[in-house]
Amino acid sequence: MKPLLLLNRLFVMPLLLSSVVMGQADAADQPNVIVILADDLGYGDLACYGHPKFKTPHLDRMAAEGARLTQFNTPMPFCAPTRASLLTGRYPFRCGMNGNPAPDGGPAADNLALPASEVLLPQMFKQAGYVTGMIGKWHLGHKHPNQMPTGRGFDEYLGILYSNDMRPVELIEGTEAIEYPVVQATLTRRYTARALDFIGRNKSNPFFLYLAHVMPHKPLATTQQYYEQSGAGLYGDVLMDLDAGIGEVLGKIKELGLDENTFVVFTSDNGPWFGGSTGGLRGMKGSTYEGGYRVPCIARWPGKIPSGHVNHSPAVMMDVFATVLSVCGLTPPAERVIDGRDIMPLFTGDAASPHPAIFGQRAGQLANVRDSRWKLHVAPPRDNFAALHKPGERWIDPRAPDGVTILAPYEQPQPSEHPGLLSGVAPQPMQLFDLRSDPGEQTDVGEANSDVVTRLRSLYDKMDLDVSLAAAKKL
Repeated sequence: MKPLLLLNRLFVMPLLLSSVVMGQADAADQPNVIVILADDLGYGDLACYGHPKFKTPHLDRMAAEGARLTQFNTPMPFCAPTRASLLTGRYPFRCGMNGNPAPDGGPAADNLALPASEVLLPQMFKQAGYVTGMIGKWHLGHKHPNQMPTGRGFDEYLGILYSNDMRPVELIEGTEAIEYPVVQATLTRRYTARALDFIGRNKSNPFFLYLAHVMPHKPLATTQQYYEQSGAGLYGDVLMDLDAGIGEVLGKIKELGLDENTFVVFTSDNGPWFGGSTGGLRGMKGSTYEGGYRVPCIARWPGKIPSGHVNHSPAVMMDVFATVLSVCGLTPPAERVIDGRDIMPLFTGDAASPHPAIFGQRAGQLANVRDSRWKLHVAPPRDNFAALHKPGERWIDPRAPDGVTILAPYEQPQPSEHPGLLSGVAPQPMQLFDLRSDPGEQTDVGEANSDVVTRLRSLYDKMDLDVSLAAAKKL
């Protein structure tokens, strides 16, 4: 080894080690962080976002005691890419997760995993002296232990490694299967119980908890305690169960005196499946219309976030990564592009979006670009699941439940219960929508706003160069 190189390494290593030690020494003063992620929860599924029938009193209270964002987006309208972006702070095309891992989806899907080179939130928190725990859906790799949560920075894990309609549906503790087939009706209750246990065990330690609930992803399931209790069908029952569990988590924090030292964020990985609600947006899960991307986002931190605050500026899932690091005084990983930005000013005031534009992906390609008012679909908008919408006909899910998994198999929502708007101008490339006056993307106004089209297309083309470079690096 060259002497200068050796000297540099000897100089750098103590700095790295001292930064870790300093992080551990200061950890007792650091806030706790809880990120709660629902699965396929629509923008309009919560009462505090306008749903007239679904009962979500605990999330409504969380919004009343904290902040609610009305223009929060996912980078892709699918599960795994959004989860990768949350944990890395990077668009899916950058972090290498442009699709969904699936054990029953063929070799490519079965082997898909988040690259080992990506640096995740739990790794950063663990280095800073935090206890890290994950409960629920992982969906970032399942073939090998080093791809699972405990191989990527989490001290402990309980959950299903992918979606609950992918076979086999196994409950994993650490890296070992502990239940098969899974009784899905009990999952929300069991995840909640584990979350309460984790918080209780770590009340004297700074902790990062990632609670990724299974519901309301299909097949819907809840316990007898909530079944037929909402008055709004099985979907409403499932949301009652989910909401009650979140209420218990918030109650536990308060009971232990951690309320003013715990930052809690709640959101969803993409738009809803059939039976849910986009709140009047066009499309649904999997769609490149707003119904696929826009989701609820609620943050609570007594003493730091004012009660009842609402912000209408656009933000994106990667911002959760940047924000939780910022509030804990941690620095994002160097030598890589971090797309997320600290959005605490949105949670605490009337700040504008930190992003000149937000981009929507579909697979490994950019599909659209939007700012605070306008959305340009460079590629023709898509709503593939709308093809299943045949009023009066029953649809048989090809991914039938695996084993004894659900309480009400014949009450699953049907494609006739499309969650979003199906009307509007037929999809074409280069369509422009004014989201301020037309949130349902009904009328193309590109011809009358050519300057907006040109500006957004320029931003799109610049980001598309990054997409091409990322793809080239993988060849």
